[in-house]
Amino acid sequence: MKTAISLFSGIGGLDEGLHQAGFAPLFCSELDDNAFKTLRHWSERRGVSPLFGRDINDIDPAALKRKLGLKASELDLLAGGPPCQSFSLIGSRRAMNDDRGLLLLKMVDFARIFKPKAVLIEQVKGLLSAKGADGKAGSAIQSIISDLEEIGYAVNYKVLRAADYGVPQLRDRVFIIGLLGGKKFSFPEPTHFDWEKKPHQKGLFTSSNRYLTVKDAIGDLPPPVKKGALEIIPSHLDITPARDIERITGVPEGECLARQLHLPEDQRQRLNPEKDTTKFRRMSWDKPALTLRGGEAFYHPTDNRYLTPREYLRIHGFPDDHIIFGPIRGRSGSVKDLDQHRLVANAVPPPLAKAVAEEILNQLKFKV
Repeated sequence: MKTAISLFSGIGGLDEGLHQAGFAPLFCSELDDNAFKTLRHWSERRGVSPLFGRDINDIDPAALKRKLGLKASELDLLAGGPPCQSFSLIGSRRAMNDDRGLLLLKMVDFARIFKPKAVLIEQVKGLLSAKGADGKAGSAIQSIISDLEEIGYAVNYKVLRAADYGVPQLRDRVFIIGLLGGKKFSFPEPTHFDWEKKPHQKGLFTSSNRYLTVKDAIGDLPPPVKKGALEIIPSHLDITPARDIERITGVPEGECLARQLHLPEDQRQRLNPEKDTTKFRRMSWDKPALTLRGGEAFYHPTDNRYLTPREYLRIHGFPDDHIIFGPIRGRSGSVKDLDQHRLVANAVPPPLAKAVAEEILNQLKFKV
């Protein structure tokens, strides 16, 4: 196994993919309590024993390097997905003017001290147009690239769609890859395709190459248990409030409540048919899911209920032995620690992480 340091580790989506590709973590950091418990459980189940840290602002990379007994360039990979709210297309988009946006610079700080052979950063697409210190759109990512290049990295970036790599979800994220010295990273070719948009590819590939669907991901799961009942399958629990069940009733598969103008106004309430297309939205059985998000939960294609956290994990590409900690609760209001739906939505899909990590190994000519 090759060595890795994982920052902003969350529930271990990135770590799971890296581990499947052949990386073992020496150090992981995560601030949220529920994510931290999940991450620790993941490491025990995978038989790895990394050091753990909490608040990244309290971690001195130079001291950590000494504690790990590493010299410069001995670490194989530094990876992380810093909090993305500052760059998200949804919200205020304060970018580098937000403390969370500045956490992206921590990746550069660690790279400068450890000089790993490769750096992997995952972010939302909003980073591409985010403003840096100069206030210009797009300068945030250019600043990160310049900082990495100054310390010896050849850097490349690309928006990758999770569905292209075997994840049943239309999730687009920016991946920034830096290789120490040498050539710029070439991203892995897609392994799965949207046959609805490219029907000519049906003759070139087998059925295993089509986009995976919601049905592929969760179609074999039994009905979830209700709140208060014993969980037969971990995190497969239905907590849908009665009022929400009433609101989604009458919404066809693949549609959203806001556009069901034939329904009574008190059922639709004040939802905007143009803006509120992800609220009270049913998934389609025969298509990949839309991007899982922290603030809203999608509905089952046919049942009048939210998708469960276990179904979210399946749609994200996590193995069934991935156990998450934390409450399962409604989708409104702010909370200190993240609930299970939000924990999954914030994670990197493991199959996508694995595809990128395997290509890093290939281009660095590593032998696992």
